[in-house]
Amino acid sequence: MTDPGADPTAPGARPSTDHAADHGIDRAAGHGTDRPADPGTGPGGDLGADLVVLGAGPAGLAAAWRAARAGRSVVLLERGDAVGGMAASFDVAGIRVDHGSHRLHPSIDPGVLADLAGLLGDDLQLRPRNGRLQVGGAWVGFPLRPAELVRRLPRGLVARIAADTAAAPLRRRSAPPASYADALRRSLGPGLYGALYAPFAEKLWGRSGEEIDAEQARRRVTADTPWKIAARMLHGARDGQGRMFRYPRRGFGQLTDAVAAAATDAGARIELRTEAVSLSPGADGVTVRTNGGAAISAGHVFSTVPLTALARIVDPGPPADVLADAADLKFRAMVLVYLVLEGRRPWTTYDAHYLPGAGTPVTRVSEPANYRDSADDPADRTVLCAEIPCAPDDAIWNATDDDLAARVADDLVRAGLPPVRPAAVVTRRLRHVYPVYETGFGARLAGLDAWASSLPGMTTFGRLGLFAHDNTHHAFVMAYDAVDALTGPSSGFDEQAWATARKRFATHVVED
Repeated sequence: MTDPGADPTAPGARPSTDHAADHGIDRAAGHGTDRPADPGTGPGGDLGADLVVLGAGPAGLAAAWRAARAGRSVVLLERGDAVGGMAASFDVAGIRVDHGSHRLHPSIDPGVLADLAGLLGDDLQLRPRNGRLQVGGAWVGFPLRPAELVRRLPRGLVARIAADTAAAPLRRRSAPPASYADALRRSLGPGLYGALYAPFAEKLWGRSGEEIDAEQARRRVTADTPWKIAARMLHGARDGQGRMFRYPRRGFGQLTDAVAAAATDAGARIELRTEAVSLSPGADGVTVRTNGGAAISAGHVFSTVPLTALARIVDPGPPADVLADAADLKFRAMVLVYLVLEGRRPWTTYDAHYLPGAGTPVTRVSEPANYRDSADDPADRTVLCAEIPCAPDDAIWNATDDDLAARVADDLVRAGLPPVRPAAVVTRRLRHVYPVYETGFGARLAGLDAWASSLPGMTTFGRLGLFAHDNTHHAFVMAYDAVDALTGPSSGFDEQAWATARKRFATHVVED
């Protein structure tokens, strides 16, 4: 999920994972001065809680933790068998790996960073960025460096980019751009767009740049002119911004595991392998029914599940036009291929290789052990993670693990990377990864979001809950703002404060 100049955010479904960190319902509660009330019994003997949170990804966990610390009784429902969602880690061949490439970026809110540093201490390491990007058949360092670009890129491409930069004023138009392709051709020029962004768009989202809405360019491409790209490279070289990141010693999932543990210590009740199958909003709160047959009387519900899925479980359901809007909004899926390499570590000295070109369906290959300094990582083997965006149930999705491993191995060699002979392969298939911003998606999303926002006692946020391309630190900010808008012990909610927060969220640009 990596546009140059945008975050390579990692996959976003909530698959079951292999690790056994089960922050369950029997954990002791209550630390600090604001000990929350335990979830109690509601009308008719049902469980009652001030707040029910749907989904134990970063947004849901952060909301549960902050609300429990504030003294509210909280129940968090997660359909998977572990917490973390898109940000979870698990073991492959004794090495902690992530669901794709994850980092905490330097632009993280200072308050959120302080909270996470307080949970992880020295395990939250400050690390240098050391990636590579293939463009025009050449490998260049990522983050980009001006001198290296001029030295390594093909001369014809450098000349084309220079000419496009000089002609930038001639491409300015008063009319708004018609598509992602139009926006980036105008701003970056056709040379850089064609060499880098056009093939990557088709791989990431399964559509040409002409079929992608211009909003995608605003959300995903921070440096949207050649001059901004140059300024970012020079600025980053001076102060390190964008060239450093934070990452936990035991994999990115150590963050969400720590937040889950803190939430349960504060009194939140986390129920794994449990999902909401019906939500009935009313004047006095929301009745949540689960797949296990339980009913929970909630003062308020926070939903971080896919907004498109929410429309299918609310009772009474939305109008037909809203259901049609939900059906028309698509997510891109992904297959993650983990190759176990024995006999040495590392495979390369780089943390990630980005492959935007059309010659392979792989968009990025990361080496998790290179993201951290950990004595827990064995010296005699390493694991690579190859990310392959796809459509659910297409040929890539249905390929065997051995076929996927062979395809990745062949493509890496063709890209000029060291050969791999995997001793084992593990795969993960994720259905909800990237929201696809097809041209005109905004009107469909607006109708669905307006309906969801009208539901009494319910609030949606997070990447999936808002159909947004955002970083993990954005998810934490959303969760904090949502909890801060709760005005009473049960169903009170400051809609004006939340509307103001939503306006801020709309300005988020994916960071890298």
